[in-house]
Amino acid sequence: MHISSLPSLWGIGTLGAEAFKFIDFLSEGGQSFWQVLPVSPTGYGDSPYQSYSSYAGSPYFIDLDLLCDWGLLEKSDYSELNWGCDPERADYGLLSENRFKVLRKACTRLFSSCPANYDDFCRRSAFWLDDYALFMALKESHGGASWTQWEAPLRLREDAMLKEAMLKLKSEIDFYKAVQYLFFRQWELVKSYAHKKGISIIGDLPIYAAPDSADVWARPRLFMLDSELMPVEVAGCPPDGFTSCGQLWGNPLYNWDEHRKGGFSWWISRIKRQFELFDVLRIDHFRGFDAYYAIPFGAKDAKNGVWHEGPGMELFDEISRALGEKQIIAEDLGFLSTSVRELLRKSGFPGMKVLHFAFEGEDSDYLPHNYTRNCVAYTGTHDNNTTVGWFETAADAEVRKARDYLRIREGESVSRAMISALWGSVAELVIVPMQDILGLDGSARMNTPSTLGGNWKWRMKPGLELKEHSEWLRHITELYGRI
Repeated sequence: MHISSLPSLWGIGTLGAEAFKFIDFLSEGGQSFWQVLPVSPTGYGDSPYQSYSSYAGSPYFIDLDLLCDWGLLEKSDYSELNWGCDPERADYGLLSENRFKVLRKACTRLFSSCPANYDDFCRRSAFWLDDYALFMALKESHGGASWTQWEAPLRLREDAMLKEAMLKLKSEIDFYKAVQYLFFRQWELVKSYAHKKGISIIGDLPIYAAPDSADVWARPRLFMLDSELMPVEVAGCPPDGFTSCGQLWGNPLYNWDEHRKGGFSWWISRIKRQFELFDVLRIDHFRGFDAYYAIPFGAKDAKNGVWHEGPGMELFDEISRALGEKQIIAEDLGFLSTSVRELLRKSGFPGMKVLHFAFEGEDSDYLPHNYTRNCVAYTGTHDNNTTVGWFETAADAEVRKARDYLRIREGESVSRAMISALWGSVAELVIVPMQDILGLDGSARMNTPSTLGGNWKWRMKPGLELKEHSEWLRHITELYGRI
């Protein structure tokens, strides 16, 4: 359940009262983990996997009611604005238009009596916050244009121009720093409450940085860019059974030789920061560390890419050496070569099993009877249809096999049948989307890969009575010895 999907009167889920209620729901249901999507500011297409920063928190998730309680807002500052007419869908256009207006008022009041720990936050976060705040201020001064379209001295980060920009845009830079202070102050409250209730939070880290991000702009040498700082090749996936043209993500690829020279310090810093926020971390597209698909920059699709060798265990050995052993989940979905399987084995990280994928062949690795203990099992992920939606749209043969395998009787909940099958498996950890707990159809799907528009918008209906769901969750969790 992503933060954005929590109920709220103000356009999108936040780190406010509903987050605490959701933690209570998990606790009452005997659960131990809450998995979220990346919590960074969303960029192109509103995707949490295309963020302006690997380190920053999304301004949209700052709870306005809590700011009101802190004396930073008046209720009228935000209650009279239009946050959308559908409480079950986030309207990112309205959020972009209204949220920052309200946050500017809150930050103005924050600066009028600055908290004692604000300067300390800025000092501790300077290694990423200074670049991020300057990047966002410059982006705003350029009408939202990508940094690759800025004038050359700023694009190339010439010292004189950067110093001039820092003076000229000081108030905007301060605003973006204050927004991050508010986000992380609220995040710590939620995280602390989760721990008090026995809930660990699982975060999600995209393997690639977004092309239009402070990460790439501030450290271009770490990416495969040409002399004009444009990508040479970009990331994606080759054609497969799902997409005949492949997936063209467009992210710049890493200059792994440069990372290696620096002892992978950027990656170590990135992972360290994630574990300051989360207890467990899912790393997206794990196979890209073994070998990654490179598509010529400017290509219209992903058909003509080539494979390059990734850093493999060398990277994870350095991370382990610097940070110690960390709880990492490897997103290893899709076609896995022998070398990817070997990398997963050497790392010791649990991979993922998705039950929706289990019914295509004769004896899939995704069928619960084939699981090993060291895995994390899901009904579906944010990229899948809901379970009810899957049963309504999957091939007839797959649906028949699923019904037979799961022994679903006529009139029985297909979502609960799938969830129960996973709870009864040997998988060390099982995660289920909230949409499946609620038994929602495909209209509640979070994302459809390779499509733009309409994604990342689902929100849980306000005022739902969840007691029966939490009681059922506790029952099966006790029944299968997972309490």
